[in-house]
Amino acid sequence: MKVLQLIDSLEGGGTERVAVNLANALSLNKERTFLCTTRKEGPLKESLFNDVEYLFLDKRNVFDVGAIKRLSHFVKANDIQIIHAHSSSFFLATIVKFLNYNISIIWHDHYGNSAFLEKRKFRILKFCSRYFSHIFSVNKSLEVWAHENLKIKNITYLPNVAVLNEDTKITSLEGILGKRIICLANLRSQKDHFTLINAFKSTVDLFPEWTLHCVGKDFNDKYSKEVKSKIEELHLEKSVFLYDSKPDVAYFLKQCEIGVLSSKSEGLPIALLEYGLSNLAVIATKVGECETVISNENNGLLIEPCNANQLGRALRIYLENRELRITHASRFNKHILENYSMNAQLQTINKIYTNSIN
Repeated sequence: MKVLQLIDSLEGGGTERVAVNLANALSLNKERTFLCTTRKEGPLKESLFNDVEYLFLDKRNVFDVGAIKRLSHFVKANDIQIIHAHSSSFFLATIVKFLNYNISIIWHDHYGNSAFLEKRKFRILKFCSRYFSHIFSVNKSLEVWAHENLKIKNITYLPNVAVLNEDTKITSLEGILGKRIICLANLRSQKDHFTLINAFKSTVDLFPEWTLHCVGKDFNDKYSKEVKSKIEELHLEKSVFLYDSKPDVAYFLKQCEIGVLSSKSEGLPIALLEYGLSNLAVIATKVGECETVISNENNGLLIEPCNANQLGRALRIYLENRELRITHASRFNKHILENYSMNAQLQTINKIYTNSIN
């Protein structure tokens, strides 16, 4: 099989990491595998294995004729059979199918605002869906939504999995080893850094040696500026550190003790699974699939979204009780290894790839 992973960028978000992980995993199976990023490259390019054949389109707008022709030529020249399109790249995949009708499109729905699906705009997606061979939905809500709203019957719930490449070691975090909290999330409003920062403020006064590290794409927009202003307003410049996207996820997670997600909305966050692979104690909000991954007070702590008081209490529970932190981290690590492995998922994916070609 010749499969092309199609993604808008190679920034450090969860969707991008799924595309890269799939391309890498397929290359290990001796398949000829490809990845194309359409609009922008990023730090995850460094994570691609050498056996993954790579194309960057530098697409400037939706109907960039030159980019469409380059991708169509790439598909023909390499006899690509399947375009595995992630998130909004489904539209370009559909255009390329019009030019290469024998290819199959598999669309991977990573929609993060699954708690607000009633607000989702999908008119173009609904039109394009009649040309899809299959849809992967990263949570049950998205699977149900696709059945109800799109022109396709072949839909599979495919939970995210995490893969950590431990070869790259670049990012050394500030603060003291053994006293670091990490939030791996792009600077977007849905991730709700404000609740996290307010919760940490109530905690750091009692535990001044602990530091908070926020790693994720900084879009330098209004939200980003407001987050930075909040850090200054609370005088946390020496305790809260912002980092842009980084390729060495495994390395900087190993420098931390606690992984937090304070999101208002999620699907199944890759970051949460990566926390588990890295043996971190985890705290997350009760959104998306987080409740299906974390067993509250058994292998992690769950809180209500937008509740700084609850999050502050959860942080203090872990900071006050090292043994509980280690116990929860160990149980969560075991749970992730047993239930969210790439090998198990590849069996499902390869079966659907084969059916799509046939």
